Amino acid sequence: MRSWSASDSASVRLPGNGAPLHLHDTVSGTVRATNPGTTARMYVCGITPYDAAHLGHAFTYLVFDLVNRVWRDAGHDVDYVQNITDIDDPLLERARDNGEDWRELAEREIEVFRADMAALRVLPPRAFVGVVESIDLIVDLIERIRETGATYELDGDIYFAAESAPRFGEVSGLGREEMLELFAERGGDPTRPGKKDALDWLLWRAERPGEPAWDTPLGRGRPGWHVECSAISLRELGLGFDLNGGGTDLVFPHHEMGAAEARCASGSGPHARMYTHVSMVGLDGEKMSKSRGNLVFVSELRSRGVDPMAVRTAMLAHHYRESWDFSDAELAAAQQRLQRWRAAADLAAGPDSMPTLRRVREALARDLDTVSALAELDSWARLALAEGGDDVSAPALFSDTLDTLLGVRL
Repeated sequence: MRSWSASDSASVRLPGNGAPLHLHDTVSGTVRATNPGTTARMYVCGITPYDAAHLGHAFTYLVFDLVNRVWRDAGHDVDYVQNITDIDDPLLERARDNGEDWRELAEREIEVFRADMAALRVLPPRAFVGVVESIDLIVDLIERIRETGATYELDGDIYFAAESAPRFGEVSGLGREEMLELFAERGGDPTRPGKKDALDWLLWRAERPGEPAWDTPLGRGRPGWHVECSAISLRELGLGFDLNGGGTDLVFPHHEMGAAEARCASGSGPHARMYTHVSMVGLDGEKMSKSRGNLVFVSELRSRGVDPMAVRTAMLAHHYRESWDFSDAELAAAQQRLQRWRAAADLAAGPDSMPTLRRVREALARDLDTVSALAELDSWARLALAEGGDDVSAPALFSDTLDTLLGVRL
């Protein structure tokens, strides 16, 4: 599947190199060094395209864009892969409600997503992979899992038996009762009669009347949700890639079950060396979600003429592990901050900005501390506007720092 266009900031090199990136690892519950090799390998779970991307989605992809940028600044190449769930129950349900073909709905919303990501200057993945184009790959992984004896059939559906995953719970660290509650909330079927265990999950869904299906060695049907990311990530990045990312709502069941599938199919692990998750964005005190209908869409902000760099700046003002609420006041503050930065960058000269670059690098390497990074940039801009300076290269370096490390084009 076609990705989106790369911003030209991907090729800008700042003086020197950034520090090694430390991130919060969900599995250990600690902030630790990422320690990638020459090429850092990252997989981030993509959207289900039954609606436009909202700010919660955008915040997640912004965070992992920062990971990409900090790794690059530290001298690594980055192999970034993202999926797109272009066949799943919510997509089919929305298409039926709209009275349109599910493929047309998916294609339209994927194109909106591409435009949003390009406007926000999120560096594109090397591989942007859909489920529909990966059916054969997913079937192959399910067959490998089935050969281990970890599956069973129920009315033609194929389930993964949770008891076949001895390390089940390694990603989330949750107890059974918490797992059952979240499984029911997040697309699982813990109460289905005939299952061996309530936490067993669907790998292959046999054809239902009126639903799309593919002819495969598993029978006619389509994949379950979690197995798509296992299959795509293992093919594109291999076992034990550096970072698996997404929102906190993916810790369980999605990343937990994907990790179990990868271990089962490969006979070893871990699926990923580190898991990092982004907190939720809210509106008026509630998590922003499609079920609540309290969404702020990136595409709608753009259609109103809001500068995408102001949207990006508003998100950068919050640390990725802290939930926050979007508001008009947040956006107005970001617009004012952006205007101040632009005015400072337009100066003919300013105070030395190399110390600012160093401190921004240090802040971002410290678990993506964007709040401190923005404070350093604010300090330089205020000083430059108030007192000027005699370094003619300083405004350009200030601008390049924002562009290359934080993705903000002045």
